[in-house]
Amino acid sequence: MNKLRLILLPFSWMYGSILAIRNLMYDKGIIKSETVSIPSICVGNLSMGGTGKTPHVDFIASHFISKSVKTAILSRGYGRKTTGIIEVLESAAADKVGDEPLFYKTKFKKNAVVYVSENRVLGAQELVQKHPETQLLILDDAFQHRRFKAKVNVLITDYSHLFSKDFVIPAGNLREFRSGKNRADIIVVSKCPEELSQEQKDEIRQSLDFKNDNVFFSRIQYNDLIPFDKSDISKEKKAIVVSGIGNPAPLITELNRDFTIKHVKYPDHHPFSAQDIKEIHEKFDIFAPDEDGVIITTEKDFMRLREMKEVKQSNRKWFYKSISIVIDEQEKFNLLLEKYVNEI
Repeated sequence: MNKLRLILLPFSWMYGSILAIRNLMYDKGIIKSETVSIPSICVGNLSMGGTGKTPHVDFIASHFISKSVKTAILSRGYGRKTTGIIEVLESAAADKVGDEPLFYKTKFKKNAVVYVSENRVLGAQELVQKHPETQLLILDDAFQHRRFKAKVNVLITDYSHLFSKDFVIPAGNLREFRSGKNRADIIVVSKCPEELSQEQKDEIRQSLDFKNDNVFFSRIQYNDLIPFDKSDISKEKKAIVVSGIGNPAPLITELNRDFTIKHVKYPDHHPFSAQDIKEIHEKFDIFAPDEDGVIITTEKDFMRLREMKEVKQSNRKWFYKSISIVIDEQEKFNLLLEKYVNEI
């Protein structure tokens, strides 16, 4: 542990203790939680972000939609410039509803209802009231939102930053003490290397100190580069990589295999401006002056960049990298979720 963490640990204990008292009051029923009449699955984490919740929400929603379950997704809509309860439409702007909810709606279209609300209770209640056909509600990042009690909690932790080896903010990146894991029904260790051995998995399970049968491992599967317009990849060997996500390191590792890259990194959910695009294009023109380069971003960032006229009117080739996840023991994971849902 470095000296800065040692100095900040007392503040972490104070902050964590306040949250622990709050959680205890919910656990004892002193503060009441609410729910809705239909099954609900919360996908969350103990860390501040970057664990990969979005592709796991995508994975779970895709599974139940494939089973003809009428599915809805409720998110806070982090980074949006609006407040209140909003139903997300495909035509929505990312700054009005958030990039992640817009991603879900763009992907699932009429197969999923998507809402945003900072108050999960009110948002869930209105969603169910206006869409009574809904059979399953998936909550994106509501693990600490104790006022809403989900029926099933799926906790995501990053392989490279396990919550079991972290501390509460400000000494670390945890939102609450590690004991918060006890509210989870399932833990998924995300962003694992493909060659993860059984011995390594066993060590991680021991570190997490959770029900072994309910700990799963997932990895990112990188799919095609998709153009913003009709551009194609031919001889390009250089790439400016633009990221505004929590942890872009796996993406950089992946793209380094095919391109010489320059990474332009922004904070998570960064609201791109015209000046940002101007600076990105200037860096691109210096980095790849011979028309042998592309600009690559993430699927979530694409939601915020796709309608910007500075991007649309540019003669540079913009692409985004689509991703999905692969879960070890995928059938067991799906069956476990179905069991929890069907028991409700």
